[in-house]
Amino acid sequence: MTRTLVVMRHGKSDWSVNASDQDRPLTERGRRQAAEAGRWLEHHGGAFDVALVSPAERASTAWTLASAELSEPPPVRTEGRAYTFDGLELLGLVRSLREERGVVLVGHNPACEEMLELLTGQRPEMKTSALAVVELPDWRSPGRLVTHGRPPP
Repeated sequence: MTRTLVVMRHGKSDWSVNASDQDRPLTERGRRQAAEAGRWLEHHGGAFDVALVSPAERASTAWTLASAELSEPPPVRTEGRAYTFDGLELLGLVRSLREERGVVLVGHNPACEEMLELLTGQRPEMKTSALAVVELPDWRSPGRLVTHGRPPP
């Protein structure tokens, strides 16, 4: 039974505010990007069992805006392990999945790019609000990068 992992990087974050890394918000552009990512997911995604979302403000807001575009948004699990900049740690989170067939993972770079390379042998550029779709035979095996990029506005 094929598994589908959609990796989404959060939208453009606002570095002009005096906030900790975890509390940094999205810019207006980042908010638009997140909604665009959600519209792309609605048309090209599929059914998801869960969204694993970093607890960072910019990631959780990005997912809230993206999932508002979905006719059937999946349950959300705020996942502390997704707040990492290390691809190997992010891969550990993916490897811990069990019964889920479709998962959206909202995280950060360079972890997203590194994890995708470890998982598929390819390292797609994950700009803000970029999406990458990976098909896997199971959560512990290497997968195939199906598509990636940033949805058009």
